[in-house]
Amino acid sequence: MKYRAENMPFENCRIPIMLRFCYSDNFAADPVYKKLDSMTEGFAGRVVKSEGFEGKTKQATTIHIPGKLKLEKLILVGLGEKGKSDPEAFRVAAGWVSRLDGIKGAREIAVAADGFEKREIISAMIEGFVLGGYENLQYKSERRDERKNESLVFHYKDIKHQMEIEQGIENGGIISEGVVLARNLSSDPSNFLTPESFAGKAVEYGKKYKFSVQVLDEKKIAREKMGALQAVAQGSDNPPRFVILRHNGGRKDAPPIVLVGKGITFDSGGISIKPGLDMHEMKQDMTGGAVVLTTMITAARLNIKQNLVGLIPLAENMPSGRAVKPGDIIKSRKGITIEIINTDAEGRLILADALDYADKFKPQAVIDIATLTGATKYILGYAGAPIMGNNENLIDAIYDAAEATGERVWELPIWDRHREDMKSNIADLKNSGGPFAGTIKAAAFLENFIGDWPWGHIDIAYMDLEVETQSYIPKGPTGFGMRLFVDLLSNWKKL
Repeated sequence: MKYRAENMPFENCRIPIMLRFCYSDNFAADPVYKKLDSMTEGFAGRVVKSEGFEGKTKQATTIHIPGKLKLEKLILVGLGEKGKSDPEAFRVAAGWVSRLDGIKGAREIAVAADGFEKREIISAMIEGFVLGGYENLQYKSERRDERKNESLVFHYKDIKHQMEIEQGIENGGIISEGVVLARNLSSDPSNFLTPESFAGKAVEYGKKYKFSVQVLDEKKIAREKMGALQAVAQGSDNPPRFVILRHNGGRKDAPPIVLVGKGITFDSGGISIKPGLDMHEMKQDMTGGAVVLTTMITAARLNIKQNLVGLIPLAENMPSGRAVKPGDIIKSRKGITIEIINTDAEGRLILADALDYADKFKPQAVIDIATLTGATKYILGYAGAPIMGNNENLIDAIYDAAEATGERVWELPIWDRHREDMKSNIADLKNSGGPFAGTIKAAAFLENFIGDWPWGHIDIAYMDLEVETQSYIPKGPTGFGMRLFVDLLSNWKKL
């Protein structure tokens, strides 16, 4: 989709359909609605009254405009109360309206942006509209895409807002494309997206968007002594890969922020095989890796002024005669020995080697993101992601980014009892600490592999896949975490 800004009053719009977002407080005073009501001699007001539109969230009403204007329909979209509205309110409202039948088939759509010219709001409108209308049809044999939207045009009266609106358009378009790519990658079936092909895509995107990509194959992984990553991968015919991404947007001497994403391209559970129900969703166990890759792409496109490193360990977790078994003991890159209790607790193993590898970069902070534990479903459900870490300034920064993007998080503690539960009688650690507090215990395990730097851990299990359509998140893969990361990095402050 293309986006542009046009400096003209809404009534001169040459596009048949226009959106106007409205607050519920004193809705009748909205300047666009008020002028339209006057121009139509009260017709707009009668429509609004008959439809019961009050500017509340999830409300929309269409006014068909009589006369000779090229503008044929003005769709009023509710934002809710003004005091409670922020960019997320615009994102949500745009997401709901994007799926209206009259909108889906329109080639061009205009937005009356007067009063809403801030770049954050313009960006949020685009994000909501694009992400709310998302469909993945790439594997359909007949790809009859009902969406005909080609452009979104923002109308404004005051020329002084032009730069702000254009910046919002650029940001919103790039961020939306990043989330769409993350969703598409998460949708890719594992017979198309193997560790090797994922790494190949990363190389292609690095060339296209001008950031550095290095790929370690199985031989180089062995030289790095990444025994935990090797153990997870050894049951599969598809060998592992380890991807290193670099975006140099900051001072040459500034230490980087390192992002680590779990990249299990299919998780059968290994020898501790999962139940068959919903196992097809395990192709999405690489969503953390997809989020890191698309964050790096978006950072390069937005020219974020930070030095960034992305690390993505990639493997398939499969059962075979070669697969790691419960009771086996493996050695991680850090030299820590690990007793395998459950081969389905594999994500923390590949992250362990990646977190240790992060030490090479002398980072100012490291954040990992992963579809790690099914236990998150019983903590926050599908409403948000648990986070843990060792630095409250970093946790607070993640909270701020979550608030700005609507990608909610909540901090859990890591207590000494959780750490004790991850100790093994015959090795240094075990990879599973039993059924209780599983999300926290996984973080307590990872804690052993971090260096002397601030660390944050985001568990996006059950946030990677929406089970019921929610405004700008249709049922299916969400790309959760990418917008949070981009906001966090764009507004980064020294910890």
